[in-house]
Order: sequence, then structure tokens, then C-alpha cells
Amino acid sequence: MMTIQKWRNVGVILFGLFLFIPVIQAQTPFDCTQCASSTQTVLSATEELTVTVGDAKGIIMSNLENKVFNNMTTQCLSSTKVMAGQRTGLIYSKFMDPDGDFVILQTTLAPGETEGNFQFLQGTGKWKGIKGSGKFRVAILRGKPITPGTSQLCNRWTGTFELPK
Repeated sequence: MMTIQKWRNVGVILFGLFLFIPVIQAQTPFDCTQCASSTQTVLSATEELTVTVGDAKGIIMSNLENKVFNNMTTQCLSSTKVMAGQRTGLIYSKFMDPDGDFVILQTTLAPGETEGNFQFLQGTGKWKGIKGSGKFRVAILRGKPITPGTSQLCNRWTGTFELPK
């Protein structure tokens, strides 16, 4: 027979479990390819240091069956520095769905790397409250520039996110 103390302990455990159920959220994986055309503005280009800013506009294709972010249009603003042969960069990206809702991401590239880490900073509409992060690979495909001062390339974004319930 259970004593009052044992019933209290069971009640406390069950109450604690119910408190944490809303906190547990499913993470949604994504893997997508972003293809874009970019313009680059050179702030400075010397033997010791090159600094550029870029503006890329494109579209996303999902590589997974869940089709997360598929057919979103994108704009990414970047600043890069090449010093001693090592490139570093900071990129802010906006992914907008066909309804006009969007997410904002921040990506950092470490010196000499072509892969960076990103995190979601904001979402609007159905993406409001988005949290998550992942990996960004630069230029998995790169074409010959169609117009001087531009570049055409595809990047890869993989990671997970969650939305509030």
C-alpha cells in the first residue's frame, strides 16, 4: 500500500514531467542548395589586404523530402576580408517564402575556410520565433561570370531548426 509520502513523490514527478513537455520541441532538419547571382564591390585591394562587400540574390532548392525552404527567394549581404591569404567573412541572409514570410540568418566564415556556421536570428509570420543553426558551404558550384563584376554560384545550407508551438 502506498503511503501519502509516496503519492506526493509520484505527484511531484508527474507534475515536473508535464512542466517540461512544452519545452521539448521537435527539431526539423533541412538541407538545401541556394543558387544566386552576386555583385561584389571592392573597398580595397592591396597585396596585404583585400576587403569586399557583396550582394547576392537567388533561390533555394530543398534536397530533402520535407521540402523545407524550397522555392524561397534569397538575398545575402556579405563582407569579406582576405589577409595573408586567409579569407574571413560575415554574411547576413534573408530567405523569403512565397507568402512573404521570411527568416534572417547570420553566417561566419573562419580564416581560410569555405564552410561556416550560421544561426537563425529572426523569423516573421509562420517563421516567428525560429531557433536553430547549421553549416554553410560556399560555392559548391561556381560558373563563369556572365557579366563583369558578378559571380554566379550555388551554396549549401544544412542544419536543424525549431518553431514555438
